[in-house]
Amino acid sequence: METPAPAPKVKHKTFTYRTSLQWADNRAGWLHAEGKPDWRISSPPEFKGEAGTWTPEDLLVAAVEACTMTTFIAFAQRLNLALVSYDSQAEGVLEHVEGSYRFTRIILRPQLVIAESAAIAQAEKTLHDAHRACLIANSICAEVVLEPVIKSKNN
Repeated sequence: METPAPAPKVKHKTFTYRTSLQWADNRAGWLHAEGKPDWRISSPPEFKGEAGTWTPEDLLVAAVEACTMTTFIAFAQRLNLALVSYDSQAEGVLEHVEGSYRFTRIILRPQLVIAESAAIAQAEKTLHDAHRACLIANSICAEVVLEPVIKSKNN
């Protein structure tokens, strides 16, 4: 009996994302990316930074939240899932662990409204699939917890 040939290895694309940062004053700076608006960023107030300014901590939590949403939308579109709305809140828990601060947990609370109640189970499965596939969540060591609420527009 002949041994089957190994499956050819899939070559995946590699992507590079570039940003630049320029110190402004105190514990603040300007974040730049080509073709995008600049953002003033700083340390959070609890670390002697500016109130009302985006922080690296905000951006990390927002990146996990945005990645989960965009991954879900991509999956839902492939399945022709009739989504009425997607709203979300996220919470990152920053703790002092083993001598330094790190995010230990990020909780995502998406609220989805689906056009048909018969599609709620499919929407929930798709959301959990997107959660597992989110490249930002898969790139960090914090636990990412999903606490969704999914209902149909008729409920």
